Amino acid sequence: MAGPLCELLGERLTDRHQADVESSPLGSDGRLLALYFGCSWSAPCQQFNAALADFYGRFKQGENADKLEVVFVSSDEELKPWQEFVGQMPWPVLPFQEKERKTKLWSKFKVTNIPTLIFMEASSGRIVSRDGQLIIRDDPLGSEFPWGPKSFGEVMAGSLVKHSGQTVNSADLGGSYLGIYFSAHWCPPCRSLTRVLVEIYRKIKESGQKFEIVFVSADRSEDSYKQYFSEMPWTAVPYTDEARRSRLNRHYGIQGIPTLIILDQEGRIITRQGRAAVLNDMDCKEFPWHPKPVLELTESTAMQLNEGPCLVLFVDSEEEELEPAKQLIQPIAEKILSEYKAKEEDAPLLFFVAGEDDMTESLRDFTNLPESAPLLTILDMSQRAKYVKDVEEITPAIVEEFVRAFLKEKLKPEPI
Repeated sequence: MAGPLCELLGERLTDRHQADVESSPLGSDGRLLALYFGCSWSAPCQQFNAALADFYGRFKQGENADKLEVVFVSSDEELKPWQEFVGQMPWPVLPFQEKERKTKLWSKFKVTNIPTLIFMEASSGRIVSRDGQLIIRDDPLGSEFPWGPKSFGEVMAGSLVKHSGQTVNSADLGGSYLGIYFSAHWCPPCRSLTRVLVEIYRKIKESGQKFEIVFVSADRSEDSYKQYFSEMPWTAVPYTDEARRSRLNRHYGIQGIPTLIILDQEGRIITRQGRAAVLNDMDCKEFPWHPKPVLELTESTAMQLNEGPCLVLFVDSEEEELEPAKQLIQPIAEKILSEYKAKEEDAPLLFFVAGEDDMTESLRDFTNLPESAPLLTILDMSQRAKYVKDVEEITPAIVEEFVRAFLKEKLKPEPI
């Protein structure tokens, strides 16, 4: 399926000598494509570039040499630094002049940090791993290629510890809902969430429901880990088991902390937004927090605006009157979630309704939106782009038309 890859990358890439490279041959069955997002002026990118070049050189001498290609997608604004940087790269790169395509790629793959290396199946576009940096660190010889998905049991396998020193086998967690908690003592938002999570954990346990949490530390020292873990009533992956902690980060594509991922009794993901879920449900009435198709914009849900494109319907209503607005966009939200779940992909949009409050006013001011209501928008904070549908009456058909046009890249963005 070379067609979809050409739609993604264009028909031609370039190499470090500015010679054309056809993209279609990269889309053959059985190949992986690694999209490398970065820029010349970033010191972490410069360091990673050298590590990736070493890995690439070794891999290209192995038995799977023809089954992996890297493509660099730059955020450079100036040509000369870009030329100097790509001059160090033995893989193809997206041409410098393809700025619109670059922006679309950064938005599509929700890139918020650099460097980022995303492995995907070249023929289908299915993402294999969002944490390619950890793959090349943990598997420097590429012996685990093609780095396919593993079950939760395989990734978590081993003993867990409690701060009392008692150990438990991860297999004993079966039958319980699980929270996989990526956190660290040096991170102030992590410490704040931990205090809340301790109370949430207590309430759920007292209600008789089966729920366990596993702490996966990102602390910078074992002493810091021990101090932080002493505040937690649940289990943890031992700090000394760095390989397993890295596997879990890689498995769940962790991009930042705190992150709380909620799993069902079979180890399947219920939600990656556990942090927002618990902060919006202090009474635990909605446990185990299955995702809602449409969210109300609040201080705790607003953090999700930074995770990718979000449809926000602004209405002239107080909080208790938002239900009709939710019902208006719920059909297309459910349809999109269902379509992408069938493809085993994350939905490309989150859906919100926003009433009249200080949070909404701040968002309108920040994004320079008109004061009219109702107002239908798609906001992409990571790309500082907005799409606005300002009409007198908004119907489900108008919402669906707006969303479909966005997904087909037919809407013209305005800068935020």
